[in-house]
Amino acid sequence: MDQRIISIANRTLTIEADAINSLQAHIDIAFVEVVKAIYASKGRLVISGIGKSAIIAQKMVATLNSTGTAALYLHAADAIHGDAGMIQPADIILIISKSGESPEIKNLVQLIQNFGNTLVAMVGNRESYLAKQAKWIIDTTVTKEACIHNLAPTSSTTAQMVMGDLLAMCLMEIKEFKATDFAKFHPGGNLGKRLTLTTGQMAQVNPKPAVVNTTPLKEVILIISKNRLGAAVLIDEKENVLGIITDGDIRRMLEQYSSLQDLTAAQIAHAAPITISPNALAVEALALMEKNDISQLIVAADKKYIGMIHIHDLMKEGIL
Repeated sequence: MDQRIISIANRTLTIEADAINSLQAHIDIAFVEVVKAIYASKGRLVISGIGKSAIIAQKMVATLNSTGTAALYLHAADAIHGDAGMIQPADIILIISKSGESPEIKNLVQLIQNFGNTLVAMVGNRESYLAKQAKWIIDTTVTKEACIHNLAPTSSTTAQMVMGDLLAMCLMEIKEFKATDFAKFHPGGNLGKRLTLTTGQMAQVNPKPAVVNTTPLKEVILIISKNRLGAAVLIDEKENVLGIITDGDIRRMLEQYSSLQDLTAAQIAHAAPITISPNALAVEALALMEKNDISQLIVAADKKYIGMIHIHDLMKEGIL
């Protein structure tokens, strides 16, 4: 049975991968015109469907809205019972259907024709009622479903999902939608933090361990231990960053010096440490730490010591 399960899974992957690859033949002038029309539209993109296609429509709307294209979801069955009132004159209507022949779809098409909105069909049958009534056809025809009986929507819904992503990504890049724009719509969760949380914000909640050139070794060790960041920053009288002393520096110092009594911070500090701006994103700090194989990072503005962040801070915030 184990081998049979693996075989079924692999067969399904192959069929659905073939369905995706076949979409390349359907990226045609109609697809281009649809993207251009949505880009130039003063209204929203209203996406509708029935059954499994309705679920794909919901996902497509979510992706478009989060990447800078205003979109609304309209269930085909609910549309003819009042929900079509959400459609505005400038809206473009995209209806998703494999067959293009279901009664709900036909009723919705007639309603849209009465409204006078532009109709786009994402359909798996170019000869269907829906396809023939649409201004443009986005073809999501598949040769077969992954279902052993060729019945359950699998390859067809995969093709619809991918085609929706193609629309969203084309529009996103044409609109020059930036990561900062993306962050506006994703302020919560780990994704939002990766796009909005700055090193300055993280440093504010941490201690600010600092020593000067003449700080005795014993006091340096106490400061590092007390603040639990694994390091202390060497600063001058104007709080400019001169160096850093880490746990590792302390261990190496113990190996180098036979007498520790007269040692000061200046003698064991690592000069010219790596720093990062308080306006930099936390994800940039992570990249800098990984590149230089360090656990602490000094946050500084024009050499002025702002604070320090630790790799554990990034883990706690879900950045790592």
